[in-house]
Order: sequence, then C-alpha cells, then structure tokens
Amino acid sequence: MNLRNYIMATAGHVDHGKSSLVKALTGIDPDRLPEEKARGITIDLGFAHLDLQAEAGGEKLTYHVGIVDVPGHEDFVKNMVAGVGSIDLALLVVAADDGWMPQTDEHLQILDYLGVARGVVALSKIDLATDEQQAIREVRNQLANSSLADAPIVPTSIVSGRGLAELKQALTQTLQSTPLPRDFGKPRLSVDRVFILRGIGSVVTGTTTGGRFVRGAEIVVQPSGATGRVRSVQNHNRDVEASSPGTRTALNIPDVQGPALQRGDVITLPHLKHETSDLGVLLKKSGRTPGSQTRISRPIKNRARVRIHLGSTNVAGHIIFLDQSDLNPGESAIARLRLEEKLHAFVGDRFIVRDWSEQTTLAGGTVLDVEPLDDKVKSEAQLGFLRARAAAPDDLETLLHTELQRRWIAPKERLFTLSRFSDTEITAALNKLIDERKLLLRGSSLVFPAFWDDAKKRATQRIRAEHKAHPNRVGLTVAELKTELPEQIRTANLFDDLLAELLSEGFVLVGSSIKQSSHQLTLPPALQSAGANVRSALSTKPFDPPSRKEIAPDAPTQQALRYLLETGEATLLNEDVVLLSTALQKASDEVKRFLHAKRAATASELRQALGTSRRVIIPLLEHLDRAGLTHRDGDKRILR
Repeated sequence: MNLRNYIMATAGHVDHGKSSLVKALTGIDPDRLPEEKARGITIDLGFAHLDLQAEAGGEKLTYHVGIVDVPGHEDFVKNMVAGVGSIDLALLVVAADDGWMPQTDEHLQILDYLGVARGVVALSKIDLATDEQQAIREVRNQLANSSLADAPIVPTSIVSGRGLAELKQALTQTLQSTPLPRDFGKPRLSVDRVFILRGIGSVVTGTTTGGRFVRGAEIVVQPSGATGRVRSVQNHNRDVEASSPGTRTALNIPDVQGPALQRGDVITLPHLKHETSDLGVLLKKSGRTPGSQTRISRPIKNRARVRIHLGSTNVAGHIIFLDQSDLNPGESAIARLRLEEKLHAFVGDRFIVRDWSEQTTLAGGTVLDVEPLDDKVKSEAQLGFLRARAAAPDDLETLLHTELQRRWIAPKERLFTLSRFSDTEITAALNKLIDERKLLLRGSSLVFPAFWDDAKKRATQRIRAEHKAHPNRVGLTVAELKTELPEQIRTANLFDDLLAELLSEGFVLVGSSIKQSSHQLTLPPALQSAGANVRSALSTKPFDPPSRKEIAPDAPTQQALRYLLETGEATLLNEDVVLLSTALQKASDEVKRFLHAKRAATASELRQALGTSRRVIIPLLEHLDRAGLTHRDGDKRILR
C-alpha cells in the first residue's frame, strides 16, 4: 500500500463548527484545553489525523492527513496563522446559517497570501439553511479571485451526518491532484508546542517540511542556536525512525531546555543554522477590501511598525519600502523588513503581515533575501537585486544568477543553502549556467562574468599604464598588480587563475614582472644622455668598470642603469659590480680558454689573465659557478 503524507488546516469564522467537523471526520476532539471546552470555542491549535483511501492506476493509496484545527475568533488569529504556515491544503468551513463572515474573509486572505492553492469548502450546519442553493452561490461568489476559487463546496451537518462521506470524497479527490510535500534535504520543524515529560525531557511538536528528521540526528534550535540530539521521533503518538515532509511530528530533544525552546522556534540541522533580523521581501496587499472604512482598506505606510508571522513565529518589525511610499490594496512592493528580534528563514518562505495591535491582517509576502549584504537600505544595487528576484521568485536559475551578480565571487559548495531547493537541484542549475557562460567556474569558486572581465580589464589597463609611464621598465611587478585588483579575488585565492588568463591573452612574465608581449623597452628622451654616460663608464674598462655608485651617482643615471639591467644589456654580479653583457660573455670565454690550457687556476691567476681587480674577479667567478661553467676546488677553479 502506498502511503502519502499531507497536512491540512481548518479555516473559518468562530462558531462555524470547525472543531466539531474535525471530530466528526476523525473521532478526535482537537480542543484539548479546559478553557476551550468551558467556553465552547477554540483558543489555540488543536490536532487530529485522518486516513483516506483511494485507488489510482490499479494501485491502492492511503492519504495520511495530519489536521491542524485553528481558532476562528478574531482575538486568536495569531494562533491561526501559526498553524497554517506549512500546510498542503485547507478545509474552509462556512456555516450555512451565518454565511460569509469577517474572519472567514481574513482566513481566506491568509491562505491566499501563504500560497495555499488547494482546499475544500465545507458548508456546515446545512440543516439550518433557509435556502441551500443560495448559500452555496454566496460562498462561491466570495471565493472568486482567491486561491480557492475552484474549490469544491460540500454541504455538511454533524447533527444528521449529511455530507461527511461526500466531504471525505472531496478531500480524497483534491489530494489526488496535490503534489507530495517536497523533500529537498533541508528539514525544518516550526515549533507550535513545547512541553516537558517526566523522565523524557523536552518535547516539541510541529510540521516537518523540506526533509527528514532521523532519530539520533544532531539538531540546532533557531534563533537561539541551542544544539542537541533527537532521542526519539513520533508521528501521531507512534514511534518512528524518521519523520518525513507532510507529517505532524514530535521530537524528543532532552539536551535543550527552558527558555531556549518555545513556540516560534525552528528546529533544523546544524549546517542550516542561520538567523537574521533583516529580510529583503516582496509584499502583496490583497484587493479584497470588505467595507471601505475598515482598517484592511488603508494603505500600509512606509516604516510602519507591524507584526511578521513566519511559520509559527511572530516578531515585531518595520517595513521599509524601497521604491514607493506606501502599499495600497491590490498592489505589490519591494521592501526590507527590519525586525526587532531575529528569526530563521529561507529564500522563498511565505509570511503574513499584521498590524501592531494584532487586529488586522494587512498583507502577505515572500522572502527574497535572508542575507542582505548592503547596509544602505535603499541603495540602487539592493533595489535592482530584489526586483530581479521578485520577477521570478520561484526560478532557481534567476535566484542563483542574482546571488552571484551581487556577490561577484562565491564558493561553489554550499551556495544558496538557505533556500527551498536541494543541493542536487542547485548543482544542476549551476552547471547549466556555467555551460551557458552566465557564470564562470574558477578553481573551486563561482565568478560573475562581468566582474571577472572587469578585473582583467583593470589589470590590462594598469599594465599598459605602467608601460606608458615607464617605457624603460620591463613591466609591472606581479606583487603590485595583485594589490591593485579587487579584494574578492585575493580573498578567494583566484589571483593565479586571473594571471594565467592574462598570460594566455598576450602578456608574458619576465622575472617578477608582467608585460605585454609587444612591449619593447626604450629609454625616454630625458634619459638618453644618462644612458650614454652609463654605457661609456661600463665600456671604458669593460673587465674592471667603476663601482655601481660611481657609474650611477644620481637619479637619471640610476634609472638608465636599471633600464640596461632589465633589458639584459648589462648584468649585475653583486650589489657593487656591473658588467656589460658583451663584456661578461668575453670574460667567460677568456676564463674558459685559460682553464682549458691550465686545467686549473686560482682566482689571482685568472684576475691577471683578464687584467681586472679582485673586486671584480671574485663575483665574476661566483657568477660562472652558478651558471655551471666553472667549479671551485679548494682555492682553484676548474671547468665543469
């Protein structure tokens, strides 16, 4: 038998019979608090479960539906929102005698904002209706232009039992077209209940989304950061090895206690640890505004203080619109949320905005960014980034492309972890973008092409500028070029990759400098005379020239000497001795000839043969030793 897990929540106005209908369907009373039973209304979340049987393609299916029963009273809407943040379908309940009511409309808007696109409408208390068909038409009209516009409407009565079988059938048919909750390897549980059991320790309950919690797994509690290990896992009072997406889950985590664990926390895995008080978002305000004077009809003003409901959490914050001053009914806007407390969120998460006093649902939104990099709230870069994401909030390639566009460089591994996409999906999308050259792979890092091209352009311009300013020099030192490129390249250890590309595109390394292959060293006119003086000083006594300080006593002659050394016209034997390269070659030939004849000779004998001084002969012979022409044997030199 094929078992499929889903989560369904009730919705609807107070006293329209949501809890009674759940009990009639499941045999479980979701009202668990004494106060709820005393007052006859649901105050907090209640839970039940229902198994529905179906057959598809000759295969028997069981839909295991975890049910979250929510309060309908306007004073407890915040509890209602905490229960519908991770559901797959809704059971909207409308009493046939009362008809459509304010909380019916608010609950429907909340479902709409959260993207709940599948559901069934139960027209409860049908035995009290004066005109059944009219009641159905009125509900259908109210559903128009909502996410449940095409939802089946099933008349029901828990008194007579009418419609209960039909309601189960409608739920089964709806589930047949409902995608299974996604498992993308990133489990989260938004905590809606916390309690302590003697001898057991802390237990949290919630709906598992995005992945599986396995017994024995290490977990982290967000936003507190407390860590622990899952001792046991239960689904509807049954011990299991793991909980999968779409199941009501209880986790026993005895390592975490006290204030570190409360409703609104998120249980997840350590590598998904992240908390933020700054979100980039897309806000939408419904055009459904019953009553022109109601609070829901008013625009949301810039910097309004509101309550943000995400999952089961509820935090205060301010809305900062980036491209407009307020948000009117039927409009959407890009904004930053500056929160007064930290929370855990993924890109793609849906949330609800309510007014500060918790009287009215104002808008819904989608998280576009959980790691803002720009401290300037209203920068053009931030606005452009969020606009691009808002245009395609569910497109992975767009999300990845914009992530690299703003970061320029990022490690390929773990990129975009805080999202509703699996590592496999992300890797496949990245490889496609790399194949299309929309992203570049350099080393183990991803690079945005425009940034990489700009860095190479800056390097090229800097090398050319060096050639123009100092035509007598080989080029720009590699060390200097490295310091003048963007810091991100150095941080990501990509300088060698960029250097390699430059060397494949018309640049060459000469010693510790880089130059254009076409660059020819020349002395500028101002140094021509100094160059002639240096050449003259070196050629007058080619085997015994003056010291370096005597040859280049001032700045012009020093620059000219540097030019001769860099072009190879002269060779530096040590800090004091410089020979013309032609003289060095002649001296080498003479030493070679002399040693061929004598087989071995002292430095003094070779000095006399060349007609030079000890100041020159010692560094000359050491140079020939390094070059592999001669070899020192005691106080004599021999040919290698």
